[in-house]
Amino acid sequence: MGYVVLRSRLNNYDAAAIAATYGSISAVTFITATQALDQYGIAFGGHMAAAMALMESPAIILAILLANKARSSATNSTQSAGISKILHESFTDGAQLLLLGSMMVGLVSGDSGQKIMAPFSIDLFKGMLAFFLLDMGLMAAKNFEGLKGKPTIILLYAIGAPLVHASIALVLCKLFGLPLGDTVLLMVLAASASYIAVPAVLRHALPEVNPALYMGMSLGITFPFNIILGIPLYAYIAGLTY
Repeated sequence: MGYVVLRSRLNNYDAAAIAATYGSISAVTFITATQALDQYGIAFGGHMAAAMALMESPAIILAILLANKARSSATNSTQSAGISKILHESFTDGAQLLLLGSMMVGLVSGDSGQKIMAPFSIDLFKGMLAFFLLDMGLMAAKNFEGLKGKPTIILLYAIGAPLVHASIALVLCKLFGLPLGDTVLLMVLAASASYIAVPAVLRHALPEVNPALYMGMSLGITFPFNIILGIPLYAYIAGLTY
């Protein structure tokens, strides 16, 4: 959906890269949302971390396939990045493996493991998250410069896409009867944009695209928007429907 909208004003490669960025998710935004829900007193399922992991790669793969199709059409050639390489880059990214590995450790260790790790994963977590968000703020300020001189549509898309994606997620959650906490987190995941996993894959798969474009949008605009306004907004709107 994002690719179709963006290619009306951008070339196929830029459209595919941005579509992948906004079709994927931000783990940091998700974690921040879980902390917000704890403060709001809204319960959510631990299985939402697994949903986050599953939502990270499909958009990347689809967008690269679309870009490869455009590349083949432009060069009248069938040469493109192999699907096996795309899958390898998407699913073996360091952040992805760390996330999946952490879930496996938690599954095996159970409640006893949670108690042992509590001083690190619970007591220190909020402080570590605060420092990490400060660092992300510095990165956002640096990447925002890369948007100068770009078409207006990317500025509109950086704010409009999260709102549209969150609305779609809300409708689907209501349709399938998900509880409030899971609904808010799914809205946040749908509204977020990747700035870790996607650049790691796209810098190899789509060298035609300047990383400052999709990094500037996701990290310079969408990330602070979701952290400051988006999460409380999604929680408020979801709460009105329950």
